[in-house]
Parts: sequence; structure tokens; C-alpha cells
Amino acid sequence: MANQDDKPYSEIEEEDDTEDEEEEDDDFNEDEEEEEQQPLLTPESKMQTQRSQMEQVFHRISSERVPLRVHDVLIKGNTKTKDFIIEAEIEALKTATSVQELLQAATIANARLRKLDVFDSVSITLDSGPPELPGTSNVVVQVVECKNPLTGDVGVFTKPEARSWSLEGSLKFKNLFGYGDLWDGSLSYGWDQTTEVSAGVSLPRFMKLFTPVMARVSLLSQDWLKFSSYKEQSLGLSLGLLSTRNHDLAYNLSWRTLSDPSQMASKSIRRQLGHGLLSNLKYTFKIDRRDSPLRPTKGFAFVSASQLGGLFPDYRSLRSIRQEFDLHYALPLGFARAALNFGVAGGVIFPWGSDFKNRPTSLPDRFFLGGNSSPVCTLGGPTSLLGFKTRGLGPSEPKREVKTNSEDANSDTSERDFLGGDLAVTAFADLSFDLPLKVLRDSNIHAHAFACTGSLTKLTENSFREFSLQKYKDSFRSSAGIGLIVPTKLFRMEVDSRGTMNPETPNHVRVRI
Repeated sequence: MANQDDKPYSEIEEEDDTEDEEEEDDDFNEDEEEEEQQPLLTPESKMQTQRSQMEQVFHRISSERVPLRVHDVLIKGNTKTKDFIIEAEIEALKTATSVQELLQAATIANARLRKLDVFDSVSITLDSGPPELPGTSNVVVQVVECKNPLTGDVGVFTKPEARSWSLEGSLKFKNLFGYGDLWDGSLSYGWDQTTEVSAGVSLPRFMKLFTPVMARVSLLSQDWLKFSSYKEQSLGLSLGLLSTRNHDLAYNLSWRTLSDPSQMASKSIRRQLGHGLLSNLKYTFKIDRRDSPLRPTKGFAFVSASQLGGLFPDYRSLRSIRQEFDLHYALPLGFARAALNFGVAGGVIFPWGSDFKNRPTSLPDRFFLGGNSSPVCTLGGPTSLLGFKTRGLGPSEPKREVKTNSEDANSDTSERDFLGGDLAVTAFADLSFDLPLKVLRDSNIHAHAFACTGSLTKLTENSFREFSLQKYKDSFRSSAGIGLIVPTKLFRMEVDSRGTMNPETPNHVRVRI
């Protein structure tokens, strides 16, 4: 009987192949049996698994620092906008070293790109990096440029107390050259006071400057004949040199003309008539931590503005130093959404140069108090004082008398020109609270009680030599009142009953918008 070693080599190879195939079939059958034994995942269980994985990821991100490095930043969708404009706004993404820093940088970059106002939508996606580079991420910035770069609006505005109306319109062209540039033109026509035509351009990046640069040319005409017997016309150029969240630096160059078509101006006004060159550098610091600018219930706001005028080397250049501030604070009282708002504002202007003690300040640059603006909503200096007419406080002079015949030769006029002041101080307190009716609370209609005080004083032309604390104390004027506030999407209307502390000023009811 022959043994296995005597078999031919081909037969032995065939037997080995047969055995291998049988082993593979057994393994495949075992795999099928294992797969059949594993339970099938339902959509609900898959969702629970994914949710559990996401919760683990969020828990890790919130509890510990997760190292991560950005491998690449991809920009998509910008067919017209230059890449470097977008790259400048998302620079912080490239320096992130953790998941937490990357998420924060993506949020900031998204907001900055939207602020350019040249995109309809912005989305930032965080994707995994190349497999061979673990711990990395690719960032995809997808933008959609404005389909309609030309926009415009028009509106009619009114100030009931001043009995003035204005028609305002603007036209804006976005991203004309692909540099994020915004070109706009505006027109404001007031029936009896102010008319302005202006055009400007804003660039988010200019040369090596890291802040937007703005330039604007304007032609302004203001009619103050009713209050101070002069008209103002100016042609100017303004440049925004620095603009951040809290800081603003601007330069303004204007050629200004003051005239009196009525020929009724007082002596002090007539001395100011003529041409003047306005060249000033203005720095503004602003911080606003209030929960609402219209009805603040907590937080504070502060504004400080410093202006140096007369930088242009010309004898007609108006030289002055102006400083003003405004501080508001809102204190919640803990019931009926009640809050106590109080604020104080002050400003001073003084000429500089040779013989500055005997020189007056420019009339339009002085401080004027009065009007109908809410002190709670007005943030920018000492301007608002409820209960008094526009420009109705401070130094004044009788207007020039024009005698037409002998019958009125001895007549006396009570019309006066308000001259403004060099030192202004105002303060207010306002208590706002909800009304008991639910329908009023749901509409945010609420009541308030307020009190205001202010003073306007002249310091120039050696008037400061006559300054005394007692005279300054006597110069303060005050008012108080109660009212109802009706906020809407378009305006904020107040119906107030207020009175002044001065017997010569009658009490009245006003509607303010």
C-alpha cells in the first residue's frame, strides 16, 4: 500500500487547496453567524448613540482644555471681494491653540465679516484636518456676496415740540471695487431749519491701518434765525482716522459762513457774522454697559469727547479747546421692572492762542440747553433739559429793534437772541415702572417720573473774573414731571405733564417723539 509521500506533487497541492477553501468557508459562515447574532440598530438607538457621543464631546470641551491647531483656512464664495479683506477679519482663527479658542475666534470672525455689510450671509465650518496630522482642523469660511449692492431708504421725521419736519433719504452702493468699500450719499431737507447734502466712502482696510477709514464731504445749511438770529452754511471734509468699539478719532476741515438775512441780530451775534475756518481733531471714548438704550434697567454708560480746534495754519482758523462728558447709571429696584436712572453731564469750551482771555468762542461751537430730547436716551454731552424751549437757557441779548414809524418808536420787544454758554452742566433722575394692566405690560407701555436741572454760563471775554459760586448756583434751572412712554418699532413716544421751578415759565403738557 503506497504512503502519502509516494503521491504526485499535483495531487498533494490540490488537497491543500481544498482544505484552505473549506477553512475559508467555515470562517465566512462563522462571521455570518456573528453578524446574525448582533442586534440591528434602530434609528432611535443610532440617534441616542450620536447624542451620547456629542454630550461626551461637549463635556470634555467644558471641563478641560482640548489642544487643537488650525492646519488651513479655506475661503469660498467671494467672487468679487478680495481675499486679503476677508483674511484680515479672520486672522485670529490661525492663532487658536485649543478648541475653546477656535470656537471663540470663529464667533468673533463671523460678527466682523457681517459688520462689513457686503455679505448676505456668512458661515464658518470647523472640519477635521488631514488624517496624517492628528490634532488639527481645517476652517472653511463660506460667504455669500450681496446680490443687490445698491440699497436706499427715505423717510419723513418730525419733532412736535419744535414744530419742525424733515425729509431724509440715502443711497448706498456696497463693495464697488471689491475692497469692502461702502459708498453712500444722503440728503436731509428740513422745512424750517436744517438742510444737508453729503457723500462719503468707508474702507475696512487702508494701507497698513488696522481700523476702518472713512471720508465724507458735506454741505450743511442750518437756520437758527428763530432762536439766535443767524444762518449757518458750511462746506466740509471729515476723515475718520480711528474707529473701534470704544475709541473714535476724527479730523474735520470746514469753511463756515454765518449770516443774518433778517437784519435783526443782537450786537453779540453781529460780531460773529462772516467767514471762519474750522479745523479740529476730535477724540471720543464711549462705553455702554446698559441692557437697553431706550429703557435701561441696569448698567452704566460713559462718554468723553475732547476736541482741539485751530490746527490749520490760517488767521481765520477758529482756535478753541472743548471738553465734555456724560455719565448715565441705571439701578434696578426689584419690582414691576422699576429702575432709577440718573445721570450727569458737563462741558467746557475755551479759546486758545494770543490774547485768548479777551476773545469769544465761536457761536455754533458753544453749548446750548433746552429742547425736547429725552435725557435717558440722549448720550453725548450736556444738551437736553426738559421743560424749556430749544436753546431756551443761558445768556441772551435783545434782538435789534427796527422802527418803521413814529407810532412804535417807544415800543419794546421781548424777542431775544440766545447766545449759548462756555460752561454747561446738566443732571437728571428718572424713575420708570410698569403699569398694573397686563395688556400695557405686554406692549412695554410704562410710566415714569423725572426731574432735571442744568446751568449755562459764559466764561470768555474776561467773564470768568466775575464768576462766583453763588451766581453759579443761582443760574441753575430745574423742571419735573410725570408721563407715559409708548415705545414702537419706529419711534418712542412720550406724553408728559411737566412744570418748571421758575415762576416765569408756565407748566404744560407735551407730546415727545
